[in-house]
Amino acid sequence: MRPTLLAVAALAFLRIVVGLHFFLEGLSHLRDPDWSSAGFRKAAVGPLADWYRQSLPETGAWSATLGAAGSGDTAAAAWKESVVAGWKQLLAARLRAVPLDAARSAEAEKLLDSAAAELDAYTAGIGDDLAAYRLEIARFADMRKAPSARDVPFARERVAKKRKELAGQAAGWMKDAAAIGTKLVAGWDGQLSAAERLRAADAEPPSALWKADRFVSWSLVTIGACLVLGLFVKFNAIGGACFLASVIASQPFWVPGAQSTYDQWVELAALVALAALPVGGWSGLDYFLKNWFSKFGCPLAGCCGGSIATRA
Repeated sequence: MRPTLLAVAALAFLRIVVGLHFFLEGLSHLRDPDWSSAGFRKAAVGPLADWYRQSLPETGAWSATLGAAGSGDTAAAAWKESVVAGWKQLLAARLRAVPLDAARSAEAEKLLDSAAAELDAYTAGIGDDLAAYRLEIARFADMRKAPSARDVPFARERVAKKRKELAGQAAGWMKDAAAIGTKLVAGWDGQLSAAERLRAADAEPPSALWKADRFVSWSLVTIGACLVLGLFVKFNAIGGACFLASVIASQPFWVPGAQSTYDQWVELAALVALAALPVGGWSGLDYFLKNWFSKFGCPLAGCCGGSIATRA
């Protein structure tokens, strides 16, 4: 049975609207230098929450030291060492990008030593708080291992609340340590000319979160543009559906405190329909590409939507 013209036009309209949403959303992320998915990742709940948080930036190796249960009494010292090690790596990268004379190099090392001493004084001042935090981390680990943490709604909610509380404490301490690092970099920049500062800034490697955010943003732009143009509709609709599924998975509706994902469910259903129906790409570039690919027996023809006339 042939689909009616109204049905095909409705699918084309749906494709364009969903594509525009993806394209504009990705474009807004790329145009906003301050945009980050950190808030989305921090808000993730459910079984995949830890996986979503893996790319969150940290000051030093917090998760492997103070944030890890059973890391021992040397966790605070190990964290300080990781922070200072990061500063040393950054200085080495800056010196490779902008070589300094002996005097300025010595001054940079002096600033680094002063920052390390300031970090020592800071951690000494919050030593009791860090010790209490370490006890809470151990209790939280035991709380998560309990069967009730997975089976009892009240227990799951308590685990989520405790995780949020501990994450807030850690974020505050890491922010203070990062402020010392920011002051250190400002001191290094004070030695340089404007042109040297630009080269030194480029020496800092992008974070894993920045790379992930750029990949997602460009993926949204690409998927959206292809859907609007009707190019490889099935492939891009599946890609968009997978992205929305990952968003929905970060907020499982059965987990207490999960945010609403109704909008994502609706758009996911639309993308599945576009990928499954044979005329999902009608009136787009796939209309022409399918016939061209078919002439040469190209397997890419299956990624293109069919025309009205070729569907019974």
